[in-house]
Amino acid sequence: MLDNDQKRLLFDYCLHLASPQQATQAARLIESDDEAARTFRKLQSAFSPLKAIETDACPDHLVQATLGRLNQVARSAQLQQLLEAEQAATKPFNPRTWQKLARFAGMAAVIAVAFAIWMAPLGSVRQKYFKDRCKMQMANIFRGFTNYASDHNESMPAIATAAGSPWWKVGYQGAENHSNTRNLWLLVKGDYVNPADFICPGRKSNRVFQRKIRIDRAQLKLYNDFPDRHYVTYSFRIRCPKATTNCLMGQTVIMADSNPLFEKMPNDYSKSLRLQLSRDMLVRNSLNHGRRGQNILRGDGSIRFLKIRFADISTDDIYTLREMSPGSEIRGCETPSCETDAFLAP
Repeated sequence: MLDNDQKRLLFDYCLHLASPQQATQAARLIESDDEAARTFRKLQSAFSPLKAIETDACPDHLVQATLGRLNQVARSAQLQQLLEAEQAATKPFNPRTWQKLARFAGMAAVIAVAFAIWMAPLGSVRQKYFKDRCKMQMANIFRGFTNYASDHNESMPAIATAAGSPWWKVGYQGAENHSNTRNLWLLVKGDYVNPADFICPGRKSNRVFQRKIRIDRAQLKLYNDFPDRHYVTYSFRIRCPKATTNCLMGQTVIMADSNPLFEKMPNDYSKSLRLQLSRDMLVRNSLNHGRRGQNILRGDGSIRFLKIRFADISTDDIYTLREMSPGSEIRGCETPSCETDAFLAP
């Protein structure tokens, strides 16, 4: 990826503002770096209309096209005033004035293209920043797990559930344990994890909510689960009924960005869940990071960003059970048949 100095060098070189030494550096950069060559070609293409300004008289078709572009892209106060003055004037056509307008418009177009070129790498920087913030929050949650385990005979937080109980009712506050997130709520109630750490910052709507979240410590005791789905945007492993231990285990995936299967869930908990899987649902990544991939947290505390839904060389999809396929129906009470079948859900 080009750094800021290299971009500035290419910009100056394209506008013939570079010194002889800088021009040599730019030529070498373009020759040796494919991204630099692509960027230079984009700049050349953007600047090509400006060549007509060097003629004695600006062509009429360029003037008209430039003014049209001005009205769409570069509506600065200075340009707008100049256009209005020219439209109201009764004096004869002045080529110099039109050339001045064309130069203004040309520079506006250059600025627009340069802005687009610079914004692309900034978007990548933002994505990396939110991935890293997400990893930091997962690390905080893992620290909460280990501290809780240290205080509870090395066991993970767990709530007793009856066989066949629904795990999808996140935010349900009834006496029944009908949510996979009630286990995690123990970390919040016990002050092991800040509640804001359960909201991935990868989505703009999540970031807005994360800044607004306020839970009074006295109110925490009144809740049996997270207040609602907005308070937890990660998915956690559903424990296999045959599991012989409830401790953190090595490479076992215990948490990841939200499962893409459960983006649209019923708000009415009195109804049953009937979710039919499609082919697209079985391949798409989490919405948390714009479908680019997902962070996963393992039992040893390691965190990785994966562009696929498989945490290792096996064919085990962390977001589904092994028997699930297109057309399968999820009722919200399924559990893994063995400990090696990872299934992360709300």
